[in-house]
Amino acid sequence: MAVKILKPVSNARRGMSVDDFSDVTKKKPEKSLTVTLKKKSGRNNQGKITVRHRGGGEKRKYRIIDFKMNEDIKGKILAIEYDPNRNARIALVEKENGKKMYMIAPKGAKVGGKVVSGTDAEVRSGHRMALKDIPVGTVIYNVELTPGRGGQLARSAGTKVQLMAKEGKFVQIKLPSSEQRLIDENCLASIGEVSNPEHKNIKVGKAGRKRHMGIRPTVRGKAMNPVDHPHGGGEAANSIGLTHPKTPWGMPALGYKTRKKKSISNKMIVRGRKR
Repeated sequence: MAVKILKPVSNARRGMSVDDFSDVTKKKPEKSLTVTLKKKSGRNNQGKITVRHRGGGEKRKYRIIDFKMNEDIKGKILAIEYDPNRNARIALVEKENGKKMYMIAPKGAKVGGKVVSGTDAEVRSGHRMALKDIPVGTVIYNVELTPGRGGQLARSAGTKVQLMAKEGKFVQIKLPSSEQRLIDENCLASIGEVSNPEHKNIKVGKAGRKRHMGIRPTVRGKAMNPVDHPHGGGEAANSIGLTHPKTPWGMPALGYKTRKKKSISNKMIVRGRKR
């Protein structure tokens, strides 16, 4: 994949860049592996907004991706596809029994490549196995936190996790945030790093493109009235008048730690992330 910089034929186009999709080999998704994605616009079952700045956007189908791959699988990559629901590429894999599935494509995945999961898997990009069978120092992605639950860590474009050490029934991994934690050795992980690492270099360029993504405008609290936001009020370019920034509901924001101090998983964290 490469990033294509557009010519500055207008103010909106100046500085804009797009994905050239050179690594995508198939345009339309596999119909049997897609479901209708209903728009929620940030509302809950009562119709109240629980996530702000959502709404609109292009219609899209959800691709059913196998994040678990917890059975013995031997397959071949049929195509590398674009997924509008994530920034990583997905791979269409045909298993030995003829069934098809989607998986998160690793960096460098090619059509015709082999995908193996289970006890027969080798330490090769895209293969999936238990953490206890992976050598120390290996780069991995789509890592499980609980055995059998499916991958939850390192699933976005260009991310990777490094296996640092093995300690009894646990292995120590280093996350992209630099946090180091322990995970059960029976958890599964895929070898390699997630595809599409250049995604972080794309510049949206204009507001209309954000609307196509389903993201609505965000107003600064400082530009509001005091009745609408803790930062509101004042004349011209005044400060927020507070020691620390707050959310519209008065909770501390921007750097405030929201992790529960009594969380059960705290004991699994060896070293916290660096700020």
